[in-house]
This record gives sequence, structure tokens and C-alpha cells, in this order.
Amino acid sequence: MLRPGYRVTIGDHVVDTTARPQASTAVELAVRLDMDTPADSVTLVQGQVGGLPAEPGDDVSVDLGYADDAAGLVRVLTGTVVTVEPGLRTVRVVGHSRADALLRTRLDRTFEDGTAGDIVRALAGEAGIDVARVEDGPALAAYVVDGRRDAARHIRDLAYVAGFDTYLTPEGGLVFEALAGSRTVHVLRYGEHVLAAEQARARPRAGTVEVWGDSPGSSRGDESWAWLTKDFAPRRGSAGTGAPTLLVERAALRTAQAAATAATGIADALAAAAVRVWVRIQGRPQVALGDLVRLERFPERARVDRLDGNYQVRGVAHRLTKAGGLLTDLTLRSLVGAAAAAASGPTSGAGGGAP
Repeated sequence: MLRPGYRVTIGDHVVDTTARPQASTAVELAVRLDMDTPADSVTLVQGQVGGLPAEPGDDVSVDLGYADDAAGLVRVLTGTVVTVEPGLRTVRVVGHSRADALLRTRLDRTFEDGTAGDIVRALAGEAGIDVARVEDGPALAAYVVDGRRDAARHIRDLAYVAGFDTYLTPEGGLVFEALAGSRTVHVLRYGEHVLAAEQARARPRAGTVEVWGDSPGSSRGDESWAWLTKDFAPRRGSAGTGAPTLLVERAALRTAQAAATAATGIADALAAAAVRVWVRIQGRPQVALGDLVRLERFPERARVDRLDGNYQVRGVAHRLTKAGGLLTDLTLRSLVGAAAAAASGPTSGAGGGAP
């Protein structure tokens, strides 16, 4: 049986239970990664004696895995300590991913003749965040970044109209990209890897998405992007079918092409979000945000759709305790449109690795 292990680094102090099993003073170690929250988090509850010293602002990193696994530990989060809560018996340390810097960055700037990716790169630079993968996305004639909203909010708004995902890698690099192309696929089989599973189905928020810009640019030439228009109809983008219709107004989308791209991305996201699956497995830190999971061999139940299929990883929660060991909870979303084609990429980690 593999023995769970971890390495936590806070500032210049390190505890590594794979090198010294008796070094663990942690009562609980929990890491929560989620595409739908502004910043990922780590919570370390440790004893008063022998624990890692921590102060708000210290760098923190977490690696998880198994002491007896030849692959070693896997980095799951890099960030900053934000809260230290000493108690009578334990000390609770909370850290956020590098996205915390985006939440604390506000600026006023107008971007012209660039892409959504150009703006994201500039915001990441202002926050001191490394860029892992940032695609260009739609061309935007003008976009205003105002100090009323933090950089994280602007990046999420840009991802919304581009139809992109945005999150941070375990090493702290910013990702801003579409779910397409080859992806790591983790195969989880019923009765072999899965400890528990639940499925939630809901009506999509909207059947049809209409996106409206604010310019006659597409019919009057590129130089007319700054004009206002009296007739929006020729320059709106639409995707999906059926009721209700979601109307999205974004002044930055000043061409018909940008509006159409945004409508398709938003409609696909709404359709995918209608089917979500939660899966609990024995700890597997190799599963990262943005990866794909293929569920196999799930039985059919009365009035319940079979869970077999491909899903995108939207949330990961690792929890390590002395009583329960290392467990991983995955929040999965169904695939539609171009994202479904991404599931045809090469399969790796198919039931492999620890456990």
C-alpha cells in the first residue's frame, strides 16, 4: 500500500514527509482548485509544536503524492500566505494561488487595436504573474480597463466573451485559452478508481445567445470602430436555438465577427454547464484544471443517465488527513462543440500512476 506524502514550503522553511515521515505535524492539508473562483487556495492546519512558521505575504507551495511512488511528489499549488490563525491547539494557515496578485491589481488604461490576449498579457505583467499559455482570442478595436474592477475580473470578462477558460497552473502561470486540441485524458473506471460519484442536470440558462456590440465598424470599415450606430441588427452575433434568449451587450465587441465569436463561446459554455459530475477518487495530484476525464464502465440506473463519457476538469479538491489519507474530489463539466473534439486527443494517465 502506498503511503501518502507531502512537501509544503513556506518562505525558507520546508517540511517533506517523504524524506522524514515523522516530520508531519499537519492535522489537515486541503488544496482547492476551481476555474469558477478568482483564486485557488490551500489550508494547512498544524500543531502548535514543530509546525512551519508562517506570516502573511510568505511564499507557499504544496506538492502531493505518495512516498513509495517512483514518480515522486507533484506540485499542485504555488502562491502566497494570506491568513495565519493561531489557536490554543493548532495553527491554521491559509494561502491563495498567484491569482491573489491579480485580485490586488487595479489600473486605468485604454487598449487600442489589439487582441484579448494582448490585454491579458499586459494585466498579468502589471500583477507580476507569469504567463503559461495565453491565446490571442478576438480582435478588439478598443478596450477600457478601469480601476473599479480588479485585473482578475477584467481577465474573466475577456474570457467570457472569447469563449476561453482562464486559470493558473500549479506553478503559478496564467492560462487563457480555448478548450481545443490535444489534452491529457485521465481514465477513471467504476469499481476500480471511483469511490463515489454524483451527477447534476439542469436546464441551460438560455437556449439562444445574442451578443450586441456598439459600432457600424463591420460595414463602414475598420476605421469606423469608434462610431456609434443606430441599427444594431446587422452587427449582432447569435448562437444556439430555443428559448429563452440571453442578451449580452459589450461595447468592446465592435465588429460582427467579434460578436459572433462571443455568442458561440457563451452558448457552448451554457450548454456544457447544464451537466456536471462530481467524482471522488483516491488521491491523484496528477489531475489538473483543464485536463479531460473519461469515465468508463458506470452502470445504468433507473431514471439516471449513464455517466460514461468525456468531461473537462473544472475543479479539483485534494484533502490529506491522518485518518482518511489522501482523497481527491473532481468537479467535471460535459463537453460540447469544439471542446468535444478535444477529447479525441491522446490518452495518458489511463488508470495509471498512483494510486
